[in-house]
Parts: sequence; C-alpha cells; structure tokens
Amino acid sequence: MAAGLQVFGQPASTDVARVLTCLFEKNLEFELVRTDTFKKSHKLPEFIKLRDPTGQVTFKHGDKTIVDSRAICRYLCTNFPEDGNRKLYGMGALERASIEQWLQAEAQSFDAPSSQLVFQLAFAPHLKDVIPDERKIEENEKKIQTMLGVYDEILSKNKFLAGDEFTLADLSHLPNSHYIINSSERGRKLFTSKKHVAKWYEAISNRDSWKQVIKMQREHPGTFE
Repeated sequence: MAAGLQVFGQPASTDVARVLTCLFEKNLEFELVRTDTFKKSHKLPEFIKLRDPTGQVTFKHGDKTIVDSRAICRYLCTNFPEDGNRKLYGMGALERASIEQWLQAEAQSFDAPSSQLVFQLAFAPHLKDVIPDERKIEENEKKIQTMLGVYDEILSKNKFLAGDEFTLADLSHLPNSHYIINSSERGRKLFTSKKHVAKWYEAISNRDSWKQVIKMQREHPGTFE
C-alpha cells in the first residue's frame, strides 16, 4: 500500500491530469492539494516555488519531490510495480524500451504543438482580452496532422501505440488530446479524420482512470483568468 503520496495542482492542468490518470491506473491512494496557480495572488508552498515556478504539477512521496509529469508517472510505475495496472510501463526491457520511445516522441514532438492548440482552441476563447491566433493554429495543426498520420499507420497494426496493451505511451497523450478534441469541431476533426487514431482515442478516453480525472476536472475546473 502506497503511503504519503501527494499531488499539488489543479485537475484542469494537463500535467496534473496526466499524473492523476497514472495514479488511478495504479490504484494508488493519494492526496490532491489544489493550488490555483493561475491566480497570481495565490501563495504557493515554498518547496513548489523552489522547484517549479509555474507550479503546474508537483508530486511528493515522503522526502522525494518531482515536478515533471512524465517523470512522476515513471516513478509511480517503477516504485509500485505490483499495484493496479502492472503493464502500464511494460513487463520487460523490450516492452519498456518501446514505451520509452513513444514517451520521448510525445514529449519532444507532440507536446509543444498540441499545447499550443490547447491554448488557442480551448482556453483563449474564454480568456479576457485574448484573441486566438489563426497563424499559430494553422502552423500547429499541420504539425499535429503530420504526427497523427504516423500514428494512424502504427495503429493500423497495433491496438495501442506500443503494442496491444494500454501503456504510459497512450496515457501521456490523453490530456492535450482531450482538450483539442473537445474544444471545437475543428479540433475534433484532427483526430476523427484518421480512422485508426479515432478508434485509439475512443478506447483510451473511455478508460475508467481517465473518466475519474474528467469528473475531477468538472467538479474543480480551476480559474484561468
């Protein structure tokens, strides 16, 4: 039984959502300390300010503090291998190597353009004095379309990115993909226009772990002004 697991942040944050999904997949008990970092007046705990000025996600396990959401997910899978979904980080060196390739591809190539689209399509329309930037939207749409084209080819052979089991490779894509798909018909078409990508997203977004995160986001949407 895991003890003393704490997550600091808002469920609405994509980084926090990634960590929460992993915790639910692993059936680990944890405490969520909501820090509304979007409000400049909010005072963050000192250990968060020292390690992560944005405060988007901070994880504590005893004396251990981690701020990168993907590193937190790796930590949870490595330190609690027998809890919950045992296949989340692979069952051997070869499986883990494949998952790592996808995690790195997501972090290095998918995250930046998808994060831009999350802001421009999902958040900007609801912010005061912010107008969505059409140039940035088109530029990042092209990048995502190229990547999803590669994904579609892979997913024509595998049920999930790293094989036939749901892993961190798929989980890591969920938060940004969710915001883009639910932002507008324009965002949705990026995923639904590709048959295998559409089927893959439907499968991963219907997992109980992600549904629990969505419920938390609706109950505590956070403040983006």
